[in-house]
Amino acid sequence: MSLKWTDSLDLSIALDEAHPDADPSHLNFVDLRNMILALDEFDDDPAHCGERILEAVTLAWIDEKE
Repeated sequence: MSLKWTDSLDLSIALDEAHPDADPSHLNFVDLRNMILALDEFDDDPAHCGERILEAVTLAWIDEKE
């Protein structure tokens, strides 16, 4: 399965599995973007990322942690 920027829920699940000890509420967008780009399943254009996408992933990841 390949992940795209629009897959915020799936990205949050993959991030939680890859970084179980990370606290998404304390990550800055640069670090979050780099974590997403490092996911093996991620397959999208890095240039298509914006603040809204990273915010959606952060919120989904926070929900996933709860």
